[in-house]
Amino acid sequence: MKRQAKTRVWHQRHVNDFYVRQSVEQGYRSRAAYKLLEIDAQDHLLKPGMAVVDLGCAPGGWCQVVVERLKGQGRLIGIDLLEMTGMNHLTFIQGDFTEDGGLRQVEAALGGKPVDLVLSDMAPNITGVIVTDQARSYQLAELALEFAAERLHPEGAFLIKVFQGAGFEDYVKAMRAVFRKVAARKPDASRDRSREVYLLGRGLKANATQVSDFIESAPDFV
Repeated sequence: MKRQAKTRVWHQRHVNDFYVRQSVEQGYRSRAAYKLLEIDAQDHLLKPGMAVVDLGCAPGGWCQVVVERLKGQGRLIGIDLLEMTGMNHLTFIQGDFTEDGGLRQVEAALGGKPVDLVLSDMAPNITGVIVTDQARSYQLAELALEFAAERLHPEGAFLIKVFQGAGFEDYVKAMRAVFRKVAARKPDASRDRSREVYLLGRGLKANATQVSDFIESAPDFV
């Protein structure tokens, strides 16, 4: 199928997508909001008063859900390379959390306090080369896991999107080295044809801050 035809088919599927239509009707910035809504309904992650960090937060669908659940109590810090329209009760940082500068801005916003929940729905810019895209995805996932291990409250939680395929089992192993409980979630709002899956880690192990050493010594994820 030619590129133009593929684009036309994708657009048709997109505009007819149930969750896309729902997001427009209900005012969510992306259909991804329904993935977090479904996971939260099952796992009860979000509560008023929490400190939450959303890594790669643009365009803000997950942030909207968090703001709704916090009900004006608690803190939400979001960071993304892309510009994003602001919203109430969100501290937005336009920067790169994988670089020291972006991390310093997040640390400043946190004021040295631990985090209750770290969210990551990030995906790298897609090249179309599966091996390359998978490698970039897990590079981001590694850094997100390190961030969570170093900054979460001992009873905190970490929710991240990853992709099944090369590197998946090794990443699950890394998650289990950090958290006492690790579960996989595939919400209905995740398209059937997508390889994405969400991993949820809860409760840091005593040596969780040593995750960087574990990752360095483990086999390459891809």
